[in-house]
Amino acid sequence: MTRILVVDDDPQILRALRINLRARAYEVDVADDGQTALRTAAAHPPDLVVLDLGLPDMDGNDVIRGLRGWSTVPIIVLSGRAEGTDKVGALDAGADDYITKPFGVDELLARIRAVTRRAHPQDAAAATARIGRFTIDLGDHTITPAEFRLTPTEWQLLEHLVRNPGKLITQRHLLREIWGPQYSTETNYLRQYMARLRRKLEDDPTRPRHLLTEPGMGYRFQP
Repeated sequence: MTRILVVDDDPQILRALRINLRARAYEVDVADDGQTALRTAAAHPPDLVVLDLGLPDMDGNDVIRGLRGWSTVPIIVLSGRAEGTDKVGALDAGADDYITKPFGVDELLARIRAVTRRAHPQDAAAATARIGRFTIDLGDHTITPAEFRLTPTEWQLLEHLVRNPGKLITQRHLLREIWGPQYSTETNYLRQYMARLRRKLEDDPTRPRHLLTEPGMGYRFQP
C-alpha cells in the first residue's frame, strides 16, 4: 500500500484529501506544519508527499530541502502561490510537480499516479519511449525508424526529459546539467535545441504533443 504524507495548515483540505486518498486504498498521514511533517516523514517514511508552501512555522521550500537532505521521495506541491517564480523555486528546491489551488481532486490523483510511476519505473519503460512514430532507445542511443541522427547534446537533453515523463524540469536544471553552472541563465541554448528536437521528432513542430514548454519555467515530456 502506498503511504502518502499530506502537509497543509487548512483542516478542510487535510480532511478532504484524507477521505479521498483512503477511499482509493492509499495509506495517509497528515501534518499541519513543517516541523510535524519532517518528524512524521522520519518516523514513517512516505512513498509520496503532498505539500503546501504556506505553512505556519516554516516555508514549504524549507520542508522540501529538509526532506531532500535524506530522501528521494516524490513531492507534489499543492499551493495557492501561482507566480512562476514560486513554482520554479519549489521545483529547484527538489519538488517533482506543482499544482495551484484551487485544484481538482481528479487532477491531483492523476499527478500522484504519474509521479508514483516515475518513482518505480519498469526497466523497459525507462529504456525506451515513443514520440509520435519514433521509438527512442536510451540505452543504445538509437531512434527507429533511423531517418536522422541526434547530436550528443540533443541526446542529453532528450534523455533528461524522456527519463522523467510528465515531470516539469526547470530551465536552470537543464542548463546546469547539460552545459554547466556557468550557463544557468542561457535560456536561448534551450530554445534552440528544443526547436531542433521538435523539428526532428514531432509530427507538427509548431504544435508539439510530446516535447512541451511550460512558459517561463521549463520543459516537460508528455508520452
